[in-house]
Amino acid sequence: MICKCILLISTLIVVQCRSILKDEQVEIPKIILKSEWSTKSIKAQVQRLQENPPSYVVIHHSATDTCTMRAICQARIRNFQDYHIKTKKWNDIGYNFLIGEDGNIYEGQGWDVAGNHTSKYNEMSIGICIIGNYNNRVPNQAAIRAVQRLIEYGTSSNKINEKYSLIGHRQAKNTNCPGDKLYELLKTWTHWTKLM
Repeated sequence: MICKCILLISTLIVVQCRSILKDEQVEIPKIILKSEWSTKSIKAQVQRLQENPPSYVVIHHSATDTCTMRAICQARIRNFQDYHIKTKKWNDIGYNFLIGEDGNIYEGQGWDVAGNHTSKYNEMSIGICIIGNYNNRVPNQAAIRAVQRLIEYGTSSNKINEKYSLIGHRQAKNTNCPGDKLYELLKTWTHWTKLM
């Protein structure tokens, strides 16, 4: 009886310690809020994700010049927002998050909101755009690590389904996005999924 109690207590301690370690291992990333980079006051009603937490993460590239400084990244993101609103006639920037080669994570639509980045997947995915053109090279380590930190945090905080599928934009639409080299890199990541 004493042995069973000790074993039960030991098991509970191990389980509790693993739970604490799991929580401590996930770094809470610094996310630069939309209010910090955007000058627009968007009054349009946002559409919530139909599948929450979402089961897909869709990776994009902007197919523009990259940015390695926060001020330049923010200027590029404002340009994307203007293009999405004025030319595409969307309510706001289409991506949930954007990543610069400065290593920063920038809020677009943010968590829990359906973006406007990948038809048929918008309401069940988080769209992440890495600023730059990745046809001939992969993003730098700062950007790659920022994407990974964002996804890790998303799964640990139930903002992304822990069994999510990772896809490149080209898997859902006839496009070159997210660029040849970035797409090849994505195919080596654990959650990358081949779609039919």
